[in-house]
Amino acid sequence: MSAAFATCLAVLFGLAALGTPIGYAILVGAIAYLTVSGQDVALAGEQILAGLFDSFVLLAVPLFIVAANIMNAGTISERLLQFCVATVGRFRGGLGHVNVVASLIFSGMSGSAVADAAGIGRIIIEMMTRSGQYTRGYAAAITAASATIGPIIPPSIPMVLYALVSNTSIGFLFLGGIVPGLLMGLVLMAMNSWISHRRGFAMETPVPLRELPRHTANAFPALLMPAILLYGIYGGVTTPTEAAAVAAAYALVLAGLFYRALSLGALYRIFVESARSSAAVGLVIGGALILNYVVAAENIPNLIAARLVGLDVPPLVFLLGVNLLFLLLGCVLDATTIILVIIPLFLPTTRELGIDLVHFGVVAVVNCMIGLITPPYGILLFVINAVTRIPLSEIIRETWGFLAVLVLALLVMILVPDTVLFLPRLFGYAG
Repeated sequence: MSAAFATCLAVLFGLAALGTPIGYAILVGAIAYLTVSGQDVALAGEQILAGLFDSFVLLAVPLFIVAANIMNAGTISERLLQFCVATVGRFRGGLGHVNVVASLIFSGMSGSAVADAAGIGRIIIEMMTRSGQYTRGYAAAITAASATIGPIIPPSIPMVLYALVSNTSIGFLFLGGIVPGLLMGLVLMAMNSWISHRRGFAMETPVPLRELPRHTANAFPALLMPAILLYGIYGGVTTPTEAAAVAAAYALVLAGLFYRALSLGALYRIFVESARSSAAVGLVIGGALILNYVVAAENIPNLIAARLVGLDVPPLVFLLGVNLLFLLLGCVLDATTIILVIIPLFLPTTRELGIDLVHFGVVAVVNCMIGLITPPYGILLFVINAVTRIPLSEIIRETWGFLAVLVLALLVMILVPDTVLFLPRLFGYAG
């Protein structure tokens, strides 16, 4: 390890330990590397601009953020919840099931776990605590756990970022996330059902079946968004970036004209908040682009690949080991940092071992999403705490069961690649 790279790591982790936002920590660490190695500091700006100009796909990120914020601001979330209550609210632990199914549906619109948790999640937590049947901690924990599905079922902002660093098809990554997302929803509902019977949660008053068509009709335009996105991408009508623009436009028309639930003032606030969220992600992306240059200059990915391949590590052992590392890193790092900074280190080895990049990418993103609810840093735990004021200790206490079944689902995805690759191969993927 060179002195310049050691300085970079010391500055990066030192600033991160002091609580500096990770984007700033990466930027300052990379600039420290350039300074110590005697390179022009202006190279940092050049790397950012070159990376952004070469990555048209990054435009999808702010567009999906806008679409999610519009969905949260209008009455669309409430209509979706009413539909979910009418369909699965009649079973024991019904509002817990509603929570998971709502996340499954909303994940087809936002691509963001934070948007899911802060928007529709806040509403369902109020419903669950108001009923008096669920503790605050339980309502918050299942909301945080179900929000992890958001970036797995397409569209998915983390998968867009993975496609950026791996040159993998976004379309096939999106397809690969559908079955794993459904599997995550299934295991969460199974755990909710088991806990509900064990604790004797009372059953909700069922919505009469004759009212189901009305609730379905109210939610139907919102339910169309995932179908429009998938048809646009896989029907060859739009690129994934153009599909993100269609999603934002459709959400705007739906909330503003069809449901008439969006004022000009609210739209302005949505654009401001979306700009802030996009800038926060962009800051980390900019830092990662420079750091990736530093890592490439030090030849670290090829050194890691040579060491691991030289050890004759079986692909399955490599996958299990890397995913264990990602789970541990998820305790202290956010998903964007892992995807943009850590995952590229292992891509050369992944290729050398013949591991499918779509399979690896989907599994890695699922792993990163599980990290969002892993103490002590799990960002979804902090988001739920911020929007509901429920103490973190109560949320974390109820999170472990859901965390365990999500890790079990992750293990199934690793051991059975067809859970990820079945749909992509059905649509012509040759990997």
